[in-house]
Amino acid sequence: MNQGQLKKEFKKRDVQRMRNLITGKTGDRTQVSAGYEKNEEDHKEGDVWEDRGRTWTIKNGIKQTVSKMGKLKRLAVMPIACPNCKKGMKANHLNKKMYAIHGKCFDCVIEMEQEIKRLGKWEEYEKSQVNANKNSSLADFENAVDSWYKEKDQFFTESGEMENWSQGDKKKAYEEIKEKIEELKNLKL
Repeated sequence: MNQGQLKKEFKKRDVQRMRNLITGKTGDRTQVSAGYEKNEEDHKEGDVWEDRGRTWTIKNGIKQTVSKMGKLKRLAVMPIACPNCKKGMKANHLNKKMYAIHGKCFDCVIEMEQEIKRLGKWEEYEKSQVNANKNSSLADFENAVDSWYKEKDQFFTESGEMENWSQGDKKKAYEEIKEKIEELKNLKL
């Protein structure tokens, strides 16, 4: 092979791309395409949008996906410092429990509850906490009842025989339970 011959033949666009790189025009195009135009949207800090089945946002100037479990993760993971008083939160059982309930450290909850008592609103606060706990337990129970209702009642054994595991009117029992749950939800303690 002599010096003038190359193994690869360069196309016009390859040469143009090299010229653009050498002259510092790295963003210039080397070919024109027709029929497709990318829909470019400008997004600012805090914007939330959906693209190809994913939810995106911009936080601190960085484009990132919004996780479906992000809110749950923020509730479960206790921060290093209390969001309310900005003091360090030791990972003890008191801070963990109060952060899960109130979103602040144990000391801040004590101060908040002292202020509630000082204002004479303790009974109202106490009732709201008991009702919130009741409603949370009812929601868990309602999810369990819904799962039970959606389960199949007929199963096939290994021998191919069909077994029916239903005992009575499942729909009627489900409706009665749902009715009682609604009554309990509306009951204020």
